[in-house]
Amino acid sequence: MSSPSPQQATIKGHVTYTPGDGAPLTIPKGPVEVTRAKDSTTLSWTADNDAAGSAALPQDQFNQYVREGKIQLHS
Repeated sequence: MSSPSPQQATIKGHVTYTPGDGAPLTIPKGPVEVTRAKDSTTLSWTADNDAAGSAALPQDQFNQYVREGKIQLHS
């Protein structure tokens, strides 16, 4: 089975993720790469300081951000 192709998207609103048991962290507004898996979606980005970031969101949370317009998917 091949891995899914990444999709481009833009963070337009307040989007957070929770690493482990920590406090929620904000994903910076701007372009992200979206990779979907069966039960989660991974967002990858490059911050202003050229640091790479990534976060896995539960599928339900990702879909809610898209419905609310906080994440805009590109076709």
